[in-house]
Amino acid sequence: MRVDEAPWLSGPTGGVDVVGSKWLDDLTVAVDGVQRHAAGLIPAVAALASEEFDPARLRPEVVHFYEHTSEYQLDVWSQWSPLAWPGGWLISSLFARRLEQLSLPLRPLDAAYGMDSEVIAIDDSTGEQMGAAWLRTMRSTGAPVYSGWYGSTNLPGEQGPAVRVVFPLPNGRCIVLLRPRNGPDGSLLLESPLGSFGEPGAYLVVDASGQHIDVRRVPLNERFEVFVDARGELRTDHHLKLWNTSVIRFHYRLTHVPADPDRANSGVAR
Repeated sequence: MRVDEAPWLSGPTGGVDVVGSKWLDDLTVAVDGVQRHAAGLIPAVAALASEEFDPARLRPEVVHFYEHTSEYQLDVWSQWSPLAWPGGWLISSLFARRLEQLSLPLRPLDAAYGMDSEVIAIDDSTGEQMGAAWLRTMRSTGAPVYSGWYGSTNLPGEQGPAVRVVFPLPNGRCIVLLRPRNGPDGSLLLESPLGSFGEPGAYLVVDASGQHIDVRRVPLNERFEVFVDARGELRTDHHLKLWNTSVIRFHYRLTHVPADPDRANSGVAR
């Protein structure tokens, strides 16, 4: 199919040998944009409103995280399903570490020192945010974990916008489309369930020739819950399944760190 038939399947592509973060500079040049640090993944959470999702019901801490993501420090815990761990180890050893993409921690202690993250937005000539790159590395080693391109999109047949995350891969990308919902006590639920083509979920896209792409919906099923706990700390539970079989669970503690005003005002034209 042609990518202009489904623009929500467009996005950056990684290098053949290493994905890393070079795709961000390539994308900035391609769209004639300007990079900006100290950004949020979603510039305005209110823009995700629909008949089925009311951003006004979210806790302000949840909204602030998405609109000012670069101001947060991440501590993370992970637990693989025993059945899925050998496959995760094989993928990480053969591909993910070499490509510097989707290199998920294999053992809980791998992320004991937390993750460092950097959020870099690309703005157009009017200053409007076109999207944001979230780059994450292991704090203990500096090794890349994964990098993604974040924004929102409208899908045919959906009541409102979906959160869109693009993970660049060699000659293509993995796209995860997440449906926002209100959770209990002001929490945010983001879900990419199993479903039909064109609905929220996960898609593997391979660039063919010209504007043509090969695309397959893949049976990854993800759920995020972003919430404030009883002690007032912002946290996230992330559960990834293959079909309905658990693969890995993450738990994040998100700590607000004051922004560096010098870095916040820096912009790099590409």
